[in-house]
Amino acid sequence: MASTQPSTLIVLILVLTTAAQIAAANDPIPAPWPHQFHALMFMNYSGDLSMIDLWYDWTNGRNFNIIQEQLGGITYDLEWNNGTSFFYTLDHSKSCRSAQLQVGILRPNWLDGAKYLGQKHVNGFLCNVWEKVDFIWYYEDVATKRPVQWIFYTGREAHVMTYEVGAVLEDEKWQAPVYCFDKAKKKKKSLSIEGALREFKGYKEKAAL
Repeated sequence: MASTQPSTLIVLILVLTTAAQIAAANDPIPAPWPHQFHALMFMNYSGDLSMIDLWYDWTNGRNFNIIQEQLGGITYDLEWNNGTSFFYTLDHSKSCRSAQLQVGILRPNWLDGAKYLGQKHVNGFLCNVWEKVDFIWYYEDVATKRPVQWIFYTGREAHVMTYEVGAVLEDEKWQAPVYCFDKAKKKKKSLSIEGALREFKGYKEKAAL
């Protein structure tokens, strides 16, 4: 009897391992982002609220975040696939800062390799949930495959309010203002905006893994 116990244990381990592999193989995978879309997002970071008007345009290698702070100003975050980014305002301050990042905009399949965590009801939607490199948690509507929410590791939440596949912003709106190219006039942003943009930079670098 004693001699059969190790064999029984080995068989049990093999059965459980196989079952886990089958379950993983059957896990849903997140839908790739469409090559062009427009989304309005409500952002919440410990009560610090903002709205982001997002234009994603992989076809032309560009991404635009227009950030409206609650009862505050608007910051424009214009990004290109060569890693060049401009952060600027269009008010009287003519504030602008440029940066050269190691990565360009998020690729459409940036969620490849994300770990599936199961399903959860979020904001009234039944969502599949994935985690990407311990940095972002992504919630996708089971029925429509549209993104509903994502949460950064810091706790910053993005709630997708509208999602227009195929929407494209006019080409002239993608031009950074002329003062972005005049170093003498560049100014720093507020700490709240700088923190948000650093997080988006880290988000892109991690998502590229």
